[in-house]
Amino acid sequence: MANVEIYTKDYCPYCHLAKSILRQHGADYNEHSLTEYPELFRDMVARADGRMTVPQIFIDGVPIGGADQLSTMEEQGKLKELLQRKQAA
Repeated sequence: MANVEIYTKDYCPYCHLAKSILRQHGADYNEHSLTEYPELFRDMVARADGRMTVPQIFIDGVPIGGADQLSTMEEQGKLKELLQRKQAA
């Protein structure tokens, strides 16, 4: 199964959207709350190639981007394909 990580903040509507999309695809994810653990911010920025906004989503360590990118991948059928390919590996 794919290792999915998402950096979030509690009040962020885009974070809620991204988590909803992942749940719809049956993807388990490890959530890193920057609200609870703000010290993780530097780690997120380094891993996300300098992007400083939330959510930041990683699938098997590969930066996917935020909710907009996740939504686009879902609309194009690429998210399901990526999650299935990683699950089969």
